[in-house]
Amino acid sequence: MTKRDIFGLYAAMITPFQASGTPDIDRAAQHAKALIDEGCDGVTLFGTTGEGYGISASERHEVQQAVREVLGPDTPICVGVLSSDAAGAADQALSAYRDGATHLLMAPPFFMKGVTDDGLFNWFSDVFQRIGAQCKNIIMYHIPSQTGVPLSSDLIARLRTAFPDTIVGIKDSSGNWEATQDYLANHGDLAVLVGDERLLPKAMAHGAQGSICGTANFMPARLRQIIHNGDQGEIVCKVVDLVVANPVNPAVKLLTAHIRNDAEFKRVRAPLVELPTNVGEQLISEYDALTID
Repeated sequence: MTKRDIFGLYAAMITPFQASGTPDIDRAAQHAKALIDEGCDGVTLFGTTGEGYGISASERHEVQQAVREVLGPDTPICVGVLSSDAAGAADQALSAYRDGATHLLMAPPFFMKGVTDDGLFNWFSDVFQRIGAQCKNIIMYHIPSQTGVPLSSDLIARLRTAFPDTIVGIKDSSGNWEATQDYLANHGDLAVLVGDERLLPKAMAHGAQGSICGTANFMPARLRQIIHNGDQGEIVCKVVDLVVANPVNPAVKLLTAHIRNDAEFKRVRAPLVELPTNVGEQLISEYDALTID
């Protein structure tokens, strides 16, 4: 932890794939190590940027083990839990804990839309009870643009009452400053983390504790300056504007491949597709224009 005792910067780590379509275990492990060396406080596997919605249980296990081995026992590792099946979510969680995860990024069930807080409370309660005594260091994942299922402050309060000391953070990837403010006002004792890097400077100034974000895959040092040193992040904001003007995951992977000088990082898993060559070349050109002194 830092002198401010904050959560800090965790890369929402991409999952590299081999030409065969299977996860590239060695490349994932080495990328995780590089991210820590370059300024991340921890890494998050199998979130949205990590294509965690489409990674099998056996593949998760292999990557988790390899990343834990290369990072050693003391580096924090968060693992995304993305399942609409309570038993499946609990299985992902237990596998992550067995492989050395320190935190879980817990998404809501995302197939049914328009569900109530009562229904979500019942679902999360089922998952937490299935995990059992190991259930700890849960970060609630609010990303309604992808799940279609928002997490209200009232729901989180109910879960905190029912499962004391289980929830330690909220990742707000809504890109909505009002939502971040709501979480800070009602759950400011938790680690409120920002997923949209453009809101990070303002959020840190109002008591947020850091970020789990995709652009940390290729510019962790710039993001660390915002979180730990109060930088206003003008270049980061401009880079994020470039990224979100494209399909985000392929754009993040392309820029990671560019920075690593390793085209293998570009691969995505269906249903995603890589950026067209001309679009990718334009993105790289614009990124370099912003970031090369």
